[in-house]
Amino acid sequence: MKQAMRDHDDLRRDTLRMAIAAAYNAEKAVRRPLTDDEVIGVLVRETKTRRESIDAYEKAGRPDLAAKERAESDILAEYLPAALSEDELRVMVRDAIAQTGATSARDLGKVMGVVSKQTKGRADGKAVSGMVAQELARLDVDGHDSSGH
Repeated sequence: MKQAMRDHDDLRRDTLRMAIAAAYNAEKAVRRPLTDDEVIGVLVRETKTRRESIDAYEKAGRPDLAAKERAESDILAEYLPAALSEDELRVMVRDAIAQTGATSARDLGKVMGVVSKQTKGRADGKAVSGMVAQELARLDVDGHDSSGH
């Protein structure tokens, strides 16, 4: 944030201030310092809020506000762990399916419980859920896992 202030980068400064304030508020809510994972959770929530705002602004015909939210989201993303590739995510999903013994779409919750802990801050929850549903549907159709896992 100090560097953003020196550079007169108002957007970055303000975005980082909002993120720090959100982390501070979360810390006050739990009455103890946040763990690294909890700070990542705060950043993920802030990023998700920005994505929802982008969608709302685009639907309302406000590309100027959507662009500002997108820029803020990009700044926050710099402080999150590197995103998982689709292949890495698919491996995690298949491992979680094997670990939980999931056999059908009814087991989505069990699998998501395992996968979401591993992907926190590294993959969008909707994308993860979609991939889990896709893999479980494949198991439903095939009756078994044809990937060799």
